[in-house]
Amino acid sequence: MPTRTTLAMVQTAPRRLEARDLPLPEIDANSALLRIEACGICGSDVEQFEGDLRTPMPAIPGHEPLGVIEQIGDGAARRWGVDAGDRVAVETMLSCRFCPACLAGAYHLCRRRRIYSYIGLDQPPGLWGAYAEHMFLDEASIVHKVDPALPAEIAVLFNPLGAGFRWAVEIPQTKPGDTVLILGPGQRGLASVIACRQAGAGTIIVTGLASDARKLALAREFGADHTIDVQNQDAKARVRELTDGRGADVVVDVSAYATEPVAASLDYVAMGGTVVLAGVKGFKPIDNFVSDKIVLKEIRVQGAIGVTSSGYESAIRLIESGRVPVEKMHTHEFPLRRAEEAIRTLADGGSIHSCLVPTKE
Repeated sequence: MPTRTTLAMVQTAPRRLEARDLPLPEIDANSALLRIEACGICGSDVEQFEGDLRTPMPAIPGHEPLGVIEQIGDGAARRWGVDAGDRVAVETMLSCRFCPACLAGAYHLCRRRRIYSYIGLDQPPGLWGAYAEHMFLDEASIVHKVDPALPAEIAVLFNPLGAGFRWAVEIPQTKPGDTVLILGPGQRGLASVIACRQAGAGTIIVTGLASDARKLALAREFGADHTIDVQNQDAKARVRELTDGRGADVVVDVSAYATEPVAASLDYVAMGGTVVLAGVKGFKPIDNFVSDKIVLKEIRVQGAIGVTSSGYESAIRLIESGRVPVEKMHTHEFPLRRAEEAIRTLADGGSIHSCLVPTKE
């Protein structure tokens, strides 16, 4: 009997993706095979494509998988509460479950953490990313059922929306009435607006560039009270004005690459406030970062990596409810073989949320 294969886009070097037919693995009692319906694309995909994340190569990118369980072992089915034919969203992180971090509930900080799409092709069975028609689901996976009636390109928004809930609400403990300042109006910035509005934030402010006019307008549709064009307005003065000189209770930096917002966040935040740093900067140092401001204002500065189950669940339930027109965030779908075009479109600002759809021609 011939070996069954699946089409996958493999990153072999920085800025190089190759289409390959790879063998489908055998599934044991504790694993599964996922047929990919859609894979979301975010700023981390751009950074991986450029080689900035120092991830292994060759590897299959794609860490935002939505799909249907095609095969599953009995143990995995019992543990995950799903069966063949179920549509699921897959969490990015794979943890050991037994190290001190895992036992303390911080499984995303596992000492032996692995991340889908950042595992090399040389690690059997190789199908560790969702830029493919199929993906292997390891026994350490966490999956969430998703309504099969939702369009795949909308359901796959579970990942950026999950980030919004975790980064802008859960980590800073945003409360009803709080003033939240979101630096960057990309998909995760917009998701943060949605999440903060759901959490009852009193005032939401979003910053962006002049070229972000479309995204800033969408931020206002999603519930932002004010937007600031940092290239044509004095952002610090405007934040002071909007907060009566107090500053924001919570500042969330989801801007990509730019380091200036990190230093500026210490001026934007209120006394005793919280700054959440979630935008990756390519390991660049931060100019003009004055740590004394943290001391004198008693600011809490918190990093954010990935999303955990509570954030994903909040996102999925919100999408399924239809209460918020999250589909306005989605702009593009691409077939697998046009993955590089999809990445470059996002990097150039041509898309807000986009995804790869294997069945799309």
